[in-house]
Amino acid sequence: MGRRLLFLGPPGAGKGTQATRLAKALGIPHISTGDMLRQNVADGTDLGKQAEAIMHAGDLVPDDLVLAMVQDRLGKDDAACGYILDGFPRNVSQAESLSAMNQLAGIDQVLLLEVDTEELVQRLLSRAKDQGRADDNEESIRNRLDVYRDETSPLVDWYPTNGVSVASVQGSGSMDDVTARLVLALAT
Repeated sequence: MGRRLLFLGPPGAGKGTQATRLAKALGIPHISTGDMLRQNVADGTDLGKQAEAIMHAGDLVPDDLVLAMVQDRLGKDDAACGYILDGFPRNVSQAESLSAMNQLAGIDQVLLLEVDTEELVQRLLSRAKDQGRADDNEESIRNRLDVYRDETSPLVDWYPTNGVSVASVQGSGSMDDVTARLVLALAT
């Protein structure tokens, strides 16, 4: 079994970009729950049909449905050599469910990308402008950062109390510099 990693960090920290780069370097899949949901919907799987109906109603996909998708994805052959999870778990309850799921979903290490709040706000405002997302304003961005702080950041303490190390990595700087810091964090 290869490395089973979890990327954590606030919105705009670069998790998706860095997870993709690191997964390629390590030869393991980057498993993004957002991408996975979209793929299941596009493929018309039973889980995708259930998720699509929920998303079209404007609701969040329930934890049990996301967990079923994660379990299904981790059972694929390419994940046998390790993986990088990105986007799940988002809170302690989800982490407990993932941990209880079975040994297949164990996490070996958590990589935490840390970026200053004001830099995150500027990154997300710039991304919203580039993508034409007028609904992504400073107020909504700060709210997303508050939700991360309240719901997701407790995982930084939860994982070590459950025997999993957390490596904090500075997420500012060039993409190459951040990737090099992540590789170094994995080597220590």
